Amino acid sequence: MRTNIVIDDELMKKALVLSKLKTKKEVVQKALEGYVRDLQTRDLRGVRGKIRFAPDYDHKASRSR
Repeated sequence: MRTNIVIDDELMKKALVLSKLKTKKEVVQKALEGYVRDLQTRDLRGVRGKIRFAPDYDHKASRSR
């Protein structure tokens, strides 16, 4: 998707230096990937403690060899 956005120049310069990426497009892409990953992780933390496993479940037995 093509879009035009206004990004703080100093912030972009810092991101380029710290990330060692070559283009602004790469910086924005990585930032969006990280943002989405962070949001997905938060969603998973929300189910912590709410999933109950069967007491006789053997996770090692279900692994394929």
